[in-house]
Amino acid sequence: MGIEIIDCIETGKREKKRTKVMTTRKMHAWVHYYPNPGDHDELHCHNQDQTFICFEGQCTMHFPDGGKAVLDPGMAALITGGSFYQLENTGEGPMIMMGNRSGHQDDVKIIDYVTRKDIRDKYNGEVRIHNDGAYTP
Repeated sequence: MGIEIIDCIETGKREKKRTKVMTTRKMHAWVHYYPNPGDHDELHCHNQDQTFICFEGQCTMHFPDGGKAVLDPGMAALITGGSFYQLENTGEGPMIMMGNRSGHQDDVKIIDYVTRKDIRDKYNGEVRIHNDGAYTP
């Protein structure tokens, strides 16, 4: 079928983790779920352009220069490939967002800010929670 519909909020609340929801040869999408205020991923970038749309909670995007941007429900962000960022749940409860990225998911690189190396193989392409509440993309 040429159309696929998902409920991002329902998917986030049901799965309670990063969940791949769509993939084609030209793009892919997932739902992010960060359960606790303060949960965050590591500073990283990808080789492809992407968007994030906030559905619930609040996301603060941090950048290497110390800058930041806040996404509230209904807001979207475009991140061009090669731009480093970090996502943090800065709301009072769970944060649910949808991410979309150009290209097939198998072609994505996840570049760590510190090492400048692709860390995709390290985590098998998954988002993992650390004991300190941090997520790895």
